Amino acid sequence: MNRISTFEIGGRGEDIAMQWLRERGFHIVERNWRIGHYEIDIIAQHYDTLHFVEVKTRKMGGWQSAYDSIDKSKIRSLRRGAMAFCAMRGIALQLQFDLIAVTIDHNGQPSIDYVENII
Repeated sequence: MNRISTFEIGGRGEDIAMQWLRERGFHIVERNWRIGHYEIDIIAQHYDTLHFVEVKTRKMGGWQSAYDSIDKSKIRSLRRGAMAFCAMRGIALQLQFDLIAVTIDHNGQPSIDYVENII
């Protein structure tokens, strides 16, 4: 049996999320941006707003939903990472924090749920 690792599932979810964003007019600025122990999955600009997008990919029927993984610690990490990114780049756009939840069904087909302003 060919099992897909969690890392591979996460990467596939990020690929799907980036394509979904591009199809809706977002410009991808960065993917998997890191500084110290902060990481932002996708940073994308749409008009005058810079979106910091957390991508959570799950197989259908998993024990934890994508939404359950966005806790106070994750929110704090996203904010700090975003502030560092903006300070380093001298960015003065509006900021928004979003979630893209990708669910892979039993046939390997994805569904996407985009949640704006998770913070």
